[in-house]
Amino acid sequence: MHEQRKYALRSALYSHHPPLDNCPGYVNFPCQGGDGQKNGGEVMSNIGDINNIAFLIGRVIIGCFFLMNGFNHFMQLSMMTGYAKSKSIPAPALAVGGSGVVILLGGLSLLLGYHPTIGAALLVIFLLAVSFLIHNFWTVQDQQAKIGEMTNFLKNMGLLGLLLMTLAIPRPWPMSLGR
Repeated sequence: MHEQRKYALRSALYSHHPPLDNCPGYVNFPCQGGDGQKNGGEVMSNIGDINNIAFLIGRVIIGCFFLMNGFNHFMQLSMMTGYAKSKSIPAPALAVGGSGVVILLGGLSLLLGYHPTIGAALLVIFLLAVSFLIHNFWTVQDQQAKIGEMTNFLKNMGLLGLLLMTLAIPRPWPMSLGR
């Protein structure tokens, strides 16, 4: 009975979205049971479910991170416009508002798993532009400001790496709107 429920749940969750452990290129290492013997999947049969749940939690975290930052561009529009102007960004209000839209679209795409390649591309473009035009710490003379800019630059490079890694995840993503 337990097996029937497990497979019914799996088929409901993944009817159009295979779990990551069934995707080409996914490595699933054999596990050993408590007796030291390789099991037939009984003890670790839920590893695919665990991976998919972890992937979903990660998507929610990173998607909400970008959504929050996108909304922040509009809630702090005047302050961010002044900062962009101080960095000699042309049409700073338009740049801040436009980048807010890009961040919102990219974050929503990752959160929902809807055209995640397009969403990741939008965010990559944003991160490259903002990192090298706004957080260019190598041009800052004041040491405290330089540390702040370097921190933001390095954070953006870490996010850029994460986004590039999402391109290697087979689509459609598990538990997503697909595409």
